[in-house]
Amino acid sequence: MTTIDLPVPRRALAIGAHPDDIEFGCGATLAKWAAAGCEIFHLVCTDGSKGSWDPAEDQAALVARRQHEQRAASLALGGKGEVVFLGWPDGELDAGLRERFQVAAWIRRLTPEVVLGHDPWKRYRLHPDHRAAGLLTTDGIVAARDPLFFPELGTPPHRPRTLLLFEADEVDHLEDVSSAFPKKFAALLEHRSQLRTTMAIESDGAGDEGAFRQRLIEEARGTGGAAGLELAEGFKRIDDL
Repeated sequence: MTTIDLPVPRRALAIGAHPDDIEFGCGATLAKWAAAGCEIFHLVCTDGSKGSWDPAEDQAALVARRQHEQRAASLALGGKGEVVFLGWPDGELDAGLRERFQVAAWIRRLTPEVVLGHDPWKRYRLHPDHRAAGLLTTDGIVAARDPLFFPELGTPPHRPRTLLLFEADEVDHLEDVSSAFPKKFAALLEHRSQLRTTMAIESDGAGDEGAFRQRLIEEARGTGGAAGLELAEGFKRIDDL
């Protein structure tokens, strides 16, 4: 059974492996909720330092640029530009205890009702950071909810109400994002360092930009069509947290 549209949460935390992953996975959902009064927060696990095809890229400058882009994308979705950067090296993220400690600490600090993140069990996933970020999301929720995990944090436990996993093979929840889709597109365009590598948009390519927008629309139509929704983002929903 597929559910449609959660009640708008008071606060939502989206966890992504790299800058721009959250916008691709759940940007329109965050924009819709933000417009309805939800506080939205981003947590990005890696520094995005390998997000370039140029072998001579200044990686320190790229990290700074991608952080700026991610804050701008948060604003474009209706957030406050409040982004947590864990800063682990791009391509080298582990789902280890130290990383889990960090994610659990932010879940306790931000007290989100809904957490959104990568589905770590997606079949045939190639990028290791996406797998690791997904596991950190699920493992971080467990550690955040139970008081005997990481007592050195000195913060009370927090149990989110719902977890929504994007990029899921087995979608069982849809968010109608027909009204919020333009903000998703605008937020993705804020990631200017990734226009060529991720979105196939050349610097002077107005046609490329239109093609990218159409690709996003067709994906959202395909996700929502069976449920009678014009445009939708799909998730694996877990309420038993």
